[in-house]
Parts: sequence; structure tokens; C-alpha cells
Amino acid sequence: MIRLTLPTLSALLHAYMGWRLLPALPGSLAVSTAILLLLSAWLVPQGLGQRGHGSAHRGLTIAGLVAMGWMSSLLVLTLLRDLLLGLATAGHALGWWALNTATLATGSAGTVLSGALALTLWGAWQARRIPPVVTVDVPIAGLPAGLQGFTIAQISDIHVGPTIRRPQLQAMVDAVNALQADAVAITGDLVDGSVAQLAEHVAPLADLKARHGAFFVTGNHEYYSGGSDWVAEVERLGVRVLMNEHVTLQHQGSPLVLAGVADYTAHHFEPSHRSDPQAALAGAPAQAGAKVLLAHQPRSALAAAAAGFDLQLSGHTHGGQFWPWGWFVPLQQPFVAGLHRVQQMWIYVSRGTGYWGPPKRVGAPSEITLLRLVAA
Repeated sequence: MIRLTLPTLSALLHAYMGWRLLPALPGSLAVSTAILLLLSAWLVPQGLGQRGHGSAHRGLTIAGLVAMGWMSSLLVLTLLRDLLLGLATAGHALGWWALNTATLATGSAGTVLSGALALTLWGAWQARRIPPVVTVDVPIAGLPAGLQGFTIAQISDIHVGPTIRRPQLQAMVDAVNALQADAVAITGDLVDGSVAQLAEHVAPLADLKARHGAFFVTGNHEYYSGGSDWVAEVERLGVRVLMNEHVTLQHQGSPLVLAGVADYTAHHFEPSHRSDPQAALAGAPAQAGAKVLLAHQPRSALAAAAAGFDLQLSGHTHGGQFWPWGWFVPLQQPFVAGLHRVQQMWIYVSRGTGYWGPPKRVGAPSEITLLRLVAA
């Protein structure tokens, strides 16, 4: 019986693609494609398993992550090709149309290869560029005049790690500072690695500037490499961590409550970090003009709405990151991206400012979000 380890799964998926594509390709192209598939089959587990940050390990990790991005597109396009070939062959057999099945098989195999390469290159450019700013107006019932136009710059899911380093984060920080927002919200999954590995690369967070400061809540990835360590490091950089608690910001004579909760799954790693929107709002002034919650996962929305928040800012989903994987986000999360209504509360789900895993975004561009509170 085959044990379905990561290397085994990678080998099986690459073997399937080779089985479906190689016989339809001309000799030299078939040989070069076979070599690429063998190399990719070995590299993909390295990208997911090594997670190294030293020069040698990091190089292997990056190569594996790039291979995973290419493989994902190649697999999807191979599956689509098989579906279309099956339909075309069935139509030919039924006499609905006449076609040269050998020519169709060869041409479509070449299209799959070129398409996977194009999607990988396009996705890499989308992922590595400075994220564009997305401006979102959020209508709040009863918003006092003093909070009209209050702005929050949200960054999320940066995933500083093997492929996102200090220069990329510095560029994001500079772009956020240029917005001159009233507050900055970092909604989790800042890192993929430990403080010892990545402290140098998250240092630009100390440069964040906003009228009322910068605030952070943990995401699930912080807990994979020491959640409490990252809480301490982010606080050392001058960013306020909101751990099931709130602050009251006095803005132009009106109070705004800004609260934050630990990640939805934090208690599995550190029981004292159990996410609790109700506790985050405890003791907040009843006359607050708006109550905003930072919560990494959209799954916190129902509890946040029940607690009485007006707006929740989340991330986690990456908007799917690259097609068609966004279709599977609703299996775990209620929303993929954008502004949504939950009972009497709004939730905005960022597509993320960085990316996880492969340096690739297709159909789900990254973003720096500027949210503006307006009277409903």
C-alpha cells in the first residue's frame, strides 16, 4: 500500500501530467518536458518541507515554491484539456463534427505547456509588485461627524519568509505611510518563520506612521513558529498588539473603539490566546461612535456581530491567491474577499498584501486597503 506522503503525492500528480501530455508532444519537446516534470516532482516537496532561511536552504525552498506554482497551473490546464478532449472525441464519435484527434491532442498539449508558463510568469509579476491601493467606503449608521472620513490602512497576510524579505516589506510600509491614514491595521499572517530567522526582515514595521498608531492581531501562521515570540517582537517594534482587547481612540472629539482578537485557531497552539470578540469589547465606552474589530479569519464574523461591532477587518483567504483555488475558500470561510454584511455589522476581507507559498497571484491581485468610515 502506497503511503501518501508529500513526495509521493507530488510524484503521482507529476506522473499523471506526464502520462497525459508527453505522448502528444514531439520528440525534443517531450524529452525536455519529461525532465522538467521530474525536476518539479522533486522540488515541490522541498518548497513545502524545507522552509529554510539560510542561503542554501532558502534557494532550494524558493525553487520548490516556484515549481509548485508552475505545477498548479499545469495540473489545472491538464485536467481541463482532458475534459475538452473527452467532449471533442465523444462529439466526433457521435457524428456531431469531424476532427483530427491526433492534431487536436498535439496542439492542446502545447497550449497547456505554454499556458502554464504564461500563468506562472504573469502570476509572479502580480505577486511581486508593490500592491495597489484599494479604497473602500464603509457606511456606519449613526456615525458622528467627528469620525466622518476616519481612515484605516489595512495590510494583511504579508508572509515575510523565504521569498518576501525586508526590501518588499519596506516598500509596503512606504506605500502605507504615503496614505497618511488615521490608523494602520495589520490583520495577521505577517510571517512564515521564527523571530530568530526573520526579525531583521520585519524591522520596517517600526517605520509605520499613522495619526493614532499601528495595530496588529495574530494570524494562524504566527503560531506555527512561536505566537508569543512574535507578539513580543511586534510590540518591540512599536506596533500595538490587540490580544482580545481594545483601545479607545479620541478623534476630533469622538471616540472610536478599535479592538482585536487572537486568530480563530490560536487556542490550539496557546490556550490562553483563545479568540474572544466579546472579551475584546468588554469595558468599551457605550457612547463610542464606531466599534471596529481586527480579526484574522472571517469566521469570527458571527461572534463579532453578536458582540456589537460595526465593522470587522479580516484577511486569511488571499482572495484565493490564484485561479481556480478561490473556489474552495468557502469550504472553510464565509467570505472570499471584499465588503459584506453580517447581521448589523460590515466585514471587509482583504485579498492580502503579500502571498503564501508560490510567488504567484492570478485572478486575485494583492492589495493595500484604505477603509474610510462614512455616515450611512
